[in-house]
Amino acid sequence: MRRFSLTMGLAVLANLLLAVPATVAAAPISHGGLIFSDELGGFNLISVSGTGTLEDPIVVVEEITGDRAVALTIRNFGRDFGNRIGSQHVSAFAMKKIVVNKSNHVWRNYQMELREVTTRHSPYGDGLSFGQNSFIGTNYTRSNFSNIQRFDEPEDTLGFSGAEVAPGEQAEFSFIVSDMSPVSVFYLMQLPLQPLSRTEPTYDAAWASAIR
Repeated sequence: MRRFSLTMGLAVLANLLLAVPATVAAAPISHGGLIFSDELGGFNLISVSGTGTLEDPIVVVEEITGDRAVALTIRNFGRDFGNRIGSQHVSAFAMKKIVVNKSNHVWRNYQMELREVTTRHSPYGDGLSFGQNSFIGTNYTRSNFSNIQRFDEPEDTLGFSGAEVAPGEQAEFSFIVSDMSPVSVFYLMQLPLQPLSRTEPTYDAAWASAIR
């Protein structure tokens, strides 16, 4: 896998936030024991299907309407949900995201991060990850973006690059969501990006401010 820098200039993101129109969240979707919601705004949750196994992942279809960070809220991910992929984690499932670009800009990078709290990273100790420390987690991750970068510490982040997704087109991502000590609510943070010149990963404050 080629590597690229996971970067976010706070000044650039602040300018993007000013141009984002208000959106109205749709009703949550209950599926397979989980509840999915676009309640934090910035995108439209269209549908959820699948069981969460490797052969039949949970498929989430979304429309991203702006250019700021958004967060998919997922509830009921507890021990009773179980492990549907055969890894060592207490709870886990395979997920495929189909994301339609409804913004006015071409996407050239796309970031995703798992968090139990929107305002801080998910540390190693909370157990939430993209299938960390498993062969399945590493090898199941794929996308129509050709380059994938993965960070397990100090945050659980996937970065995708090497493609262009024009307005009206869609991107697809497949990955594992797992937890060793699952909590009832967690968030899948997402940010479509234009290439930026900064080299230091300063996007942490941007995630928090972007979904308020």
